[in-house]
Amino acid sequence: MLATDDDLLRQAEAWRREGRGVALATVVETWGSAPRPVGSHLVIDAEGTFMGSVSGGCVEGAVVTEALDVIESGAPKLLEFGVADETAWQVGLSCGGRISVYVEKVS
Repeated sequence: MLATDDDLLRQAEAWRREGRGVALATVVETWGSAPRPVGSHLVIDAEGTFMGSVSGGCVEGAVVTEALDVIESGAPKLLEFGVADETAWQVGLSCGGRISVYVEKVS
C-alpha cells in the first residue's frame, strides 16, 4: 500500500528534524499512459532512503539519484521520462506514457 501525502510530508519533516538532507519529488505532468497521477510524491533523504512513488517503481532509481544531487546543490530539477526518451527504457518506463517530475530540496 502506498503512503498518503500526509504520511510522506510527515516523514520528510521527521527526517529534517533529525538533521537529514531531504528532497521532495512531485509528478507535475503526464502524457498518455502514466503509472502515477499528477501530484504523486516521493521523499528522499541524503542517504538515498525513500518513501512514496512517482512511477510505480519504474523510474524511482533515477529520481533518487537526481534527488541526491538536488539535496547537495540546493538547485531544483525538472526531470522528464518517456518512451521517446532513450533513458526511459533504461529506467524501465515502458508503459507508453511520459511523466515530468519536479525535484526540490526541503528546508
